[in-house]
Amino acid sequence: MKHLQVVLTVLILFTVSTSMTNAASPAQPNIVVFLVDDMGVMDTSVPFLTDDAEQPKKYPLNDYYRTPNMQRLAELGIRFNNFYAMSVCSPTRISIMTGQNAARHQATNWINPRSNNRGPQGPPDWNWKGLKNDSLTLPGLLQDAGYRTIHVGKAHFGPDDSPGSEPLNLGFSVNVGGASFGAPGSYYGKENFGLGTKREHHAVPHLKKYHGTEMFLTEALTIEAKQRLSETVKADEPFYLYMSHYAVHAPFHSDPRFAANYADSGKSKNAQAFATLIEGMDKSLGDILDHLEVLGVAENTLVFFLGDNGSDAPLGHQHEVACAAPLRGKKGAHYEGGMRVPFITAWAKPKGTNVHQQKLSIPAGTINSQLGAVQDLFPTITGIADAETPKSHRVDGSTLTTLLTGNQDSSREEKFLMHYPHAPHRSDYFTTYRNGDWKIIYHYFPTKVSDDSHYQLYNLADDPFESTNLASSKPDRLRSMMQELTASLEQHNALYPVTTKNGSTPAKPVLP
Repeated sequence: MKHLQVVLTVLILFTVSTSMTNAASPAQPNIVVFLVDDMGVMDTSVPFLTDDAEQPKKYPLNDYYRTPNMQRLAELGIRFNNFYAMSVCSPTRISIMTGQNAARHQATNWINPRSNNRGPQGPPDWNWKGLKNDSLTLPGLLQDAGYRTIHVGKAHFGPDDSPGSEPLNLGFSVNVGGASFGAPGSYYGKENFGLGTKREHHAVPHLKKYHGTEMFLTEALTIEAKQRLSETVKADEPFYLYMSHYAVHAPFHSDPRFAANYADSGKSKNAQAFATLIEGMDKSLGDILDHLEVLGVAENTLVFFLGDNGSDAPLGHQHEVACAAPLRGKKGAHYEGGMRVPFITAWAKPKGTNVHQQKLSIPAGTINSQLGAVQDLFPTITGIADAETPKSHRVDGSTLTTLLTGNQDSSREEKFLMHYPHAPHRSDYFTTYRNGDWKIIYHYFPTKVSDDSHYQLYNLADDPFESTNLASSKPDRLRSMMQELTASLEQHNALYPVTTKNGSTPAKPVLP
């Protein structure tokens, strides 16, 4: 009898222990993608670039911006110093949703919500309509796996009156603020976020309760996200929060909460306003992290932080070392400043005994130097969430899970393809391709921007800031890189610019 009591006691303790473990660690981890519009890798006080010893190295722009909550997240987890996005927004956003490079999903330009903006010699059949009702998407797969999928902020997945203009058509359970456009009508609640102004066609929806108030858009979206998180946790559901800020996209409306921090900087009014948008975004990140703690789910929540393209900081010429210094270029340009973005991943509250964190242990305060890109989020998140992707869906991205543990992944290719067969923008009709230290830029229609040549070739190990074009001095390397670029475009079923205005003959790359 005594032996039986002991056995029963052990069983009860085991049951209670198991119950407590399950309560602390639900079957599926929560996931937050915190996406910032037009934020490049240098728009932060957190240094992402590294020195020769792969240690973080600060530059003057890091001392200008104030992002303590990005620093907080970076200290909790790992950040990447070679993470790439497409050079404009819609292609990146659709790549996150589909796991495909923009050359494959063919939404290769930002989507003008009211007219087809392919450009005079852009591909006639490019994917202007963006995502469709039947598109396979990351939130759709997560929804099928039992997640409540929450969209807050900017969408920009399709034009007006198309299925892609409404995130609820694309696998999201909730949509606050998402529509067809990319820039807000106004950041100010007192201007109804654009409603009733000359920018009414970009009025941010679903925020009427804040109209006529002093509320800033970034703060309103944060409040709404926190409310949706509270509702989901109360319902005991796992969540996928796609927190997609309109900040720091133009118009450069100064966030009054932070304006005083930049008043004596000596920089232009727009540059100061841009910095306030950065700091407001950073406050939002901190508020979300704090709210996860209050809700008791921080240990079970994995946070991905990134920008959607290179910096749009109004600090100088778009092709010079200025806006993303010491990197060259900015949003829309063919240089590194146009497509290098911050990327941080961390558990919102690290705890070694958490079952999910044991499966994916992220070392605190570390930097990864291997190349990653936005299409990698799709296989990474579906793998972590045990969401099955149909074999019929082509995924270009590769999982980041080994890199997130602080280890090298020799199975990953150190390659990135960025295809922009459109105009007009900061750079027109170009493709860039990186393989290891080497980067080739192909200009379909040479201009002064490309030194009247099709080709620009850089060794990023020796020349990380793209100051010396090696196309003439390294003919063998130029040819091999162009062969790889051409093959990659073909493998992705890329669409090309056309040879004449409004023509139909593809202008395929010409080998040197």
